[in-house]
Amino acid sequence: MVNATIDVVYRGGLECDQNYMIEGQTMATHDEPNPDLDYEEIPVWSLVIDHPEATILWDTGSHHDALDGHWPEGLAQAFYPHDAHEHRLDDDLEEAGYSLDDIDAVFQTHLHLDHAGGLEFFDGTDVPIYVHEKEIKFAYYSAKTEKGSTAYILEDFDHDLNWEIIHRDREEHFEDLEFVRFPGHTPGLTGTVVHLDDDGTIVFTGDQIYQAPNYEAEAPLGAGLLWGKTEWFDSLQRIKEIERRHDAEVVYGHDTEQFSEIEDGWGQ
Repeated sequence: MVNATIDVVYRGGLECDQNYMIEGQTMATHDEPNPDLDYEEIPVWSLVIDHPEATILWDTGSHHDALDGHWPEGLAQAFYPHDAHEHRLDDDLEEAGYSLDDIDAVFQTHLHLDHAGGLEFFDGTDVPIYVHEKEIKFAYYSAKTEKGSTAYILEDFDHDLNWEIIHRDREEHFEDLEFVRFPGHTPGLTGTVVHLDDDGTIVFTGDQIYQAPNYEAEAPLGAGLLWGKTEWFDSLQRIKEIERRHDAEVVYGHDTEQFSEIEDGWGQ
């Protein structure tokens, strides 16, 4: 167990069809062939883990110019970042009581557009950027070809960054804080398991789990946001095993109701 604090940093919201979050959320029937879609706002957030060995920024959110041309129009329409311009990473960190200079390391769960948009603030610095080998390869493959996933934006991560590559499925670079790969949403998606003195074990799943139904009802992510469905189910079971073994708290990636419960952070 480690004596660390974790701050939750709100990075804006995305408006989207909930069929992206949960497979088959809205389905037509014979008697209702055109049901109303469930169109809602979901939260985007980062963490600042104030660990005895380093102050770690966990994900960097959406780019503040997402609606000013940084995001392609199709992606902006699908995941409308209506308040991105109000959420520069440096400003959001300052509101949480941190500056960019306070950050000793950055951890990227993956490099999709709503998670890697703040990496430009570390361009040309020696701050280590932790990301899984399979993720960075898939991100470049996707951004440079017409294959892979369309949710990567090359300009988010193609910087002069001090990449610290995670190679294995489970690595501990800081005491009682493990980076654990949960493939499914992307091949290199990596969550974090942290064992806190006061709050016990917390599993930050990242976008392996978007919302409670993905976890509780084992409903997959929807609308093409699964790189591998079999891998996703395997990762889901790994998370549930960690929860059982450690009586852990499981934190999802974009769950509005849960976000209201965690926004005060841990160990404060």
